Amino acid sequence: MKIEDFKAGKYQQEYKYRSFIPTTINQEWIWTDPKINSLLSEANLNLGNLNAFSLYVPDVDIFIRMHLVKEATKSSRIEGTQTEMEEALLKNDEILPEKKDDWKEVQNYIEAMNHSIARLKTIPVSTRLLKESHKILLQGVRGEQKTPGEFRTSQNWIGGSTINDATFIPPSHTEVNNLMSDLENFLHNENINVPSLIKAAIGHYQFETIHPFLDGNGRIGRLLITLQMVGSGVLAKPTLYLSDYFEKHRTLYYDNLNRVRIKNDLIQWIKFFLVAVTETSKKGIETFQGILKLKEEIENEKIVTLGKKISKAKQLVNMLYSNPIVNSNDVAAYLRVAPATANSLIQDFIKLGILSEITGGKRYRLFNFENYMKLFTKSNF
Repeated sequence: MKIEDFKAGKYQQEYKYRSFIPTTINQEWIWTDPKINSLLSEANLNLGNLNAFSLYVPDVDIFIRMHLVKEATKSSRIEGTQTEMEEALLKNDEILPEKKDDWKEVQNYIEAMNHSIARLKTIPVSTRLLKESHKILLQGVRGEQKTPGEFRTSQNWIGGSTINDATFIPPSHTEVNNLMSDLENFLHNENINVPSLIKAAIGHYQFETIHPFLDGNGRIGRLLITLQMVGSGVLAKPTLYLSDYFEKHRTLYYDNLNRVRIKNDLIQWIKFFLVAVTETSKKGIETFQGILKLKEEIENEKIVTLGKKISKAKQLVNMLYSNPIVNSNDVAAYLRVAPATANSLIQDFIKLGILSEITGGKRYRLFNFENYMKLFTKSNF
């Protein structure tokens, strides 16, 4: 199929509305637009650099946890939750009651991502894996009544309060299994010569158009991008998450997906996707560079001044890399020391400019590894 000649699908008359049945995608794809080649080359180059960094950084899995938290926060914000990354790192009893519903959705997404990435060691990217992730995503939150872990058996729609004023009506539930099988076969088809990033772009569009679940399609669809890249070996580590870019360019993200369905313009969506990969890879490299610089500064210039406390100080720094917002009880438990010892070390870290107190109270205080957090929360897009 020549991408420029792509026909996105057809409308099918249902009861009082028309659903959209997307064209199947498990086939060869070619294109003549030279811009695709240049964008693909740039995306592959920057993704390769990110891959190299992920293999170079010591104990990289500690820092990947922060990327997961960021992705969960940003992907959920695209869907309307208001949880910030700093809040996502807190425990349940540290969250205000009015924010707990959103917080729980983000925690579920983190769990779903961790589960699915770990499962890639035993099963491939598949409808089975997506269903498992979806079940975790919707457990105990808004949407838990919408058949978690199962494809829908009724019609859904996007936009509008009712199906009559919807902006988009996905295919009938009777089409979902066949369309998802076609998508899965496409992702694993080794007899076609389609670059992995092009597969990821087309696969994400197709998943969002099928909208196979009653709820959570956006988040699972964005998770599918990372799973496909890790599963195919394009990513050595799960370090590329596009939701930050998509959230910053939310209108363009949705407009380009809709443009495929309305104008058959798959080229423009692929271009947008490849730019997202390039920019996100660059930002990921900058983040890793910042981590290494901060790590060297703290370990070689700051905690070396703590004398006999250096051993525990090093342990605390390692804790902060994966849990950058802590209280004194967290520190005492992790270091296996008395509360007074933990508080003393925290005060040392405050004086050294490593930690800052963020609650302003005298009790139940929280401390933030601020310079580290900034590496993940600053916007470069």
